Amino acid sequence: MKNIRNTLIPTLSIVLTPLVSMAQTGPNLGYVNNAVNSVGTLVGQLIPIVIAIGLLFFIWGLVQFILASGDEAAKDIGKRRMIWGVITLFVIVAVWGIVGLLGELSGVELGGTVDTPTVNLN
Repeated sequence: MKNIRNTLIPTLSIVLTPLVSMAQTGPNLGYVNNAVNSVGTLVGQLIPIVIAIGLLFFIWGLVQFILASGDEAAKDIGKRRMIWGVITLFVIVAVWGIVGLLGELSGVELGGTVDTPTVNLN
C-alpha cells in the first residue's frame, strides 16, 4: 500500500500539473469532448454484441441440455450454462438500464455530446 502511494502521488502530480496551469487561461478542451464521445460510441456498439454473445451462451447450454437427455453430468453442464447465460443477460441489461437512467437524470442523452465546463475570464 505504501509503495502504491509513493508512486501514485508523484505520478498524478506530474500528469495533472498541465491541467492546473491550463485552467488559468481557459484552454480549448475539444479533445476531451471527442474522447468522451468516442468512448460513448464504442460502448453503444459493444453492448448489443455482448448481449448477443450472452444469448448464444444460453442457447448453447439449452442445446447441450436437450442433446444430453440420458447423461446427467452433461445435463448438469448444460443447465449451468443456461443459468449463467440468463444471469449474464440480466446483468448486462440491468447495467445498460442503470446507465441510461443516470444519463437521463444528468441530462446526457444517448449519443449526445457532453459540454466541457469552461471559465469565462473576460
